[in-house]
Amino acid sequence: MILMNTTTAPRRTKNCQEIEQVLGDMGHASNAEILSKLRRNNPLLSATTVHRATARLQHRGSIALAPPAVDGSMRYDSNVSPHDHFMCNTCGMLRDTDIKEKVIPVLVGSMTDCVVSGRLTISGECKKCRKDKERM
Repeated sequence: MILMNTTTAPRRTKNCQEIEQVLGDMGHASNAEILSKLRRNNPLLSATTVHRATARLQHRGSIALAPPAVDGSMRYDSNVSPHDHFMCNTCGMLRDTDIKEKVIPVLVGSMTDCVVSGRLTISGECKKCRKDKERM
């Protein structure tokens, strides 16, 4: 009879380690962006491998889901602690922020018959995109 050790930590593959490293450097990224960075050193890496690895890492809690990109594509976040985001409507840049404690009381006050929960994504225009528009 073979006994299985169920307390063993999940297997950490080379691809998962590289994805965590790349995402840590980028902060927020889609599978396509991660794949593009990883293919610099591994040109044969497939999109399916990256997709499966990010799904596995997200399921384990090693990475988190981020708000989707402007085009609707799924993005991941290296910061797994609860936090809010600012997203640029023009370029899609994401920036971590923590505004829930300031905004939720205002929302609750204006919607007395609703329970407000969850994290927030505030959208607008980043400094770079504003400057680019001013140059036009």
